[in-house]
Amino acid sequence: MDSKLDFHPRLFSALKNYSKEKFMADLMAGIIVGIVALPLAIAFGIASGVSPQQGLITAIIGGFIVSFLGGSSVQIGGPTGAFIVIVYGIIQSFGIEGLAIATAMAGIILLLMGIFKLGTIIRFIPYPIVIGFTSGIALTIFTTQIKDLFGLTMESVPADFISKWIAYFQSFGTTNIWSLGIGLISILLIIITPKLSKKIPGSLVAIIIMTIIAYVLKHHFGITGIETIGDRFTIDSSLPQPAGLHINMETINQLLPAAFTIAMLGAIESLLSATVADGVTGDRHNSNTELIAQGAANIVSPIFGGIPVTGAIARTMTNINNGGITPIAGIIHAIVLLLILLFLAPLTTHIPMACLAGVLIIVSYNMSEWRTVKSMMKNQKADIAVLWVTLILTVIFNLTIAIEIGLLLAVLSFLRRVTENTHISVLRNELDQSANKTETLSEEQLSLEKGVEVYEIDGPFFFGIANKFDEQMRILGDKPLVRIIRMRKVPFIDSTGIHNLEIFINSSRKENIHVILSGVNPTVHASLERMGVEALLGDEYIFDNIHKAVAKANIMASELKAQPK
Repeated sequence: MDSKLDFHPRLFSALKNYSKEKFMADLMAGIIVGIVALPLAIAFGIASGVSPQQGLITAIIGGFIVSFLGGSSVQIGGPTGAFIVIVYGIIQSFGIEGLAIATAMAGIILLLMGIFKLGTIIRFIPYPIVIGFTSGIALTIFTTQIKDLFGLTMESVPADFISKWIAYFQSFGTTNIWSLGIGLISILLIIITPKLSKKIPGSLVAIIIMTIIAYVLKHHFGITGIETIGDRFTIDSSLPQPAGLHINMETINQLLPAAFTIAMLGAIESLLSATVADGVTGDRHNSNTELIAQGAANIVSPIFGGIPVTGAIARTMTNINNGGITPIAGIIHAIVLLLILLFLAPLTTHIPMACLAGVLIIVSYNMSEWRTVKSMMKNQKADIAVLWVTLILTVIFNLTIAIEIGLLLAVLSFLRRVTENTHISVLRNELDQSANKTETLSEEQLSLEKGVEVYEIDGPFFFGIANKFDEQMRILGDKPLVRIIRMRKVPFIDSTGIHNLEIFINSSRKENIHVILSGVNPTVHASLERMGVEALLGDEYIFDNIHKAVAKANIMASELKAQPK
């Protein structure tokens, strides 16, 4: 692996050929994205269990750093719906300070992933897992918004999914009809707006209209019970001050699982967002640079009171659709949000909570991937099982458990498939040949001397196959004089495979059976040499093609049969 750091922020290369035309395009896109991000940042902050101000701070800091240091030209960073569940859970268990520490630790993990060039990690996350926890998060977000949508009067909302719904059903008698009306009309406005104008975000339209209506109802008609942001939070419009994080080994051990979940979720969502953007723009992002930028954003964000940052697909697509060309658009989006925080923050106190609930319900619907879930029901049973287990664990327990168990199931499913498709065959008397890139052979048949057997391994010789090989050797009938292990179709061998091969060689020797290896490619040969198998067997018994191996085996078998008994 190349030791050189793969860190090439797209901003610096974009500025080399920057022009007034590009700036105007980025300016308009940045302003629009900033306006679109406003209601989402506030809603995600509140739903995560923090203040709306903290949601805005996250969008400002995250948006700036991701655009300044990132490996994508159009990526927009900030808080996203995917983190609501995990952030809320961490706050419930460890408080705001615990969240800050977990977020900073996740930032360090993301930073290291970028430094060690693990940007392609997204390829190793099975699709059923991604869909499973995305749909599970969507269902959980929807569930968390029921109280505000209906304006329910509840002393406290239970933390777990099932208890929440039990409590909701017990409290539906306290529904506030004005809150419910505001929430439903907000959802309707968000759905209708794109049909009238693609440029104006439906969530912003809903918030402006419903805030005005709620204000008039409360202050001019005396309607009570419509809860607003100002009834629940105090928004400080000043710049946030940095605060230190008190980290020790005890907190690291407690928060490492949560930090790992934040890092993995951040990596998956950011790189998915950048990949989707590449498909639209025809550009190609640098995934390692993007992970370093995401890591830096998540280290800095909690210092100023922010929550986890990641690439936001919806805001990134808004940036592209409105003409954003370079990372300058993302920086302008962060500046727009900063100006709103400094000069317009008091106005946000009048936004009805039911309206924000409507915004998040639409977000959860868009996240649900229900059409994809429906289409995946036609896939193999193993994929369906991974999807539903991940989804159910996300909803019933938490995202950390869901990702861990989902990955474990996916790995076990993969191993089973590889094991089923890897074959070990035994050949005697004659050997059919076919040309391949490892062994240059003709279409002739090679004759095997009596007492010579060939065992061909078709597939990787790793821990999942090693036991299968061992079992195959145990059920063999007559003992041969020479065994040829044909490895032309073995792309790699791991330590378990080597260990089983050593056991096989030693047990064969005890039975006076000689072992020859054939078709060993350079990679496998290097592994055998490194692990001492070559020294155990002898270099003269390891061949790169079957012709040499059969010739050696036939001579050995003839000599052994000629020896007096």
